[in-house]
Amino acid sequence: MEPTVDVRPAASRDRTKIAWLDSRHSFSFGQHYDPQNTHHGVLLVHNDDVVRPGAGFETHPHRDMEIVTWVLEGALVHQDSTGHSGVIYPGLAQRMSAGRGILHSEKNDSWQGKAHREPVRFIQMWVLPDESGMDPGYEQLEIEDQLLRGGLVPVASGLGKHRDAAAIRIRNSAAGLYAARLAPGDTVQLPDAPFLHLFVARGSVSLEHTDAEGTGPLADGDAVRLTATGGRRVTAREPAEILVWEMHATIVA
Repeated sequence: MEPTVDVRPAASRDRTKIAWLDSRHSFSFGQHYDPQNTHHGVLLVHNDDVVRPGAGFETHPHRDMEIVTWVLEGALVHQDSTGHSGVIYPGLAQRMSAGRGILHSEKNDSWQGKAHREPVRFIQMWVLPDESGMDPGYEQLEIEDQLLRGGLVPVASGLGKHRDAAAIRIRNSAAGLYAARLAPGDTVQLPDAPFLHLFVARGSVSLEHTDAEGTGPLADGDAVRLTATGGRRVTAREPAEILVWEMHATIVA
């Protein structure tokens, strides 16, 4: 496997912008299809969505997908056909397993009498499960305290090493998602894995060696796809939040 560091600037993403939604797609999604940009490792979807108050995704179906949602600002109301409902907010790890079929909605809407008056920004990420046709499921856990302690925090993982460490489990034994909130000067080391996806959710960071390679610092919305070149250090240049996927397999067409 040839080592590669593929930097994807925020502005290079496809964009869907309508009255209530501003969505940026790191990979092919919906009407935006590029056969050369369908996935990295086992990560199929990485959408950066902003939804205005009182609007959102009405009830729609999914199947055979592990869907992880990470809210950056505001709050998102989730409801699904298995009876789960609640509000997803910053610092809450959440996963929905579509399994053999599930219906759900995600809206920036009022909840238990409390209106949402600000836009919500969230990152939604999809990976395939190890098996198709499983029972649908849902899991969430508050991890704000772990994030405040610093370092890479396992958010959602199916990796064996995270069996007792990850906040929530996903049904893919080759993938795990981390989050980190970094103060200026803080450094974390990326896992050593065949496939990594680094996303700068906010702020600005430097990725070890990329300055020398002519890439320069990474800012809000920038991503890096690393293949066979894990272990690099990420250092915050200003207050920053990053999401990192560690993956030990890829999708074979």
